[in-house]
Amino acid sequence: MLNLRPYRKNDSQKIVTWVQDENTFYKWSEGRLGNFPVSAERLEQAVSGRIDNEKYFPFVAFDEDGIVGFFTLRQPGEVEGELSFGYVILNPKARGKGYGKQMLQLGIKFAFELYGASKVTLEVFENNPSAYHCYKAVGFIENGYSVTYNICNEEWKSIEMEICNKIHDL
Repeated sequence: MLNLRPYRKNDSQKIVTWVQDENTFYKWSEGRLGNFPVSAERLEQAVSGRIDNEKYFPFVAFDEDGIVGFFTLRQPGEVEGELSFGYVILNPKARGKGYGKQMLQLGIKFAFELYGASKVTLEVFENNPSAYHCYKAVGFIENGYSVTYNICNEEWKSIEMEICNKIHDL
């Protein structure tokens, strides 16, 4: 069983070890953390510099053996009532155990029940089918929005997905 806690300084040292190749790095970061390989210092700087922001929430998921996942939730722009997942990643050794779904469900619970969001969004690349199917399995649906990025000298299409809080829809 997984639990969430806020990201702590130095969690980045463990998280960056999960990104072992360039393809995984860009699927995870969209290049927003610079070039591969990512350092713990670069991730720490990107995350900790925004921790006091009331619209940015970095989390780690953990089990009895330690941290196994990481993600952020942030308010995109000035859109009140909406949060967006980012930097979603699991330790490769934790995959296939349902941890990705559990972690996302805990993040969604935070967004809807504690933050009061009416909608949560995320983006996933078409070339990342395992993540896409995980997101669908917890209830995310495509919303018709997509963007194409030039990554690794290729065009990568990113699909935006969303899940709405049924309580706010009534």
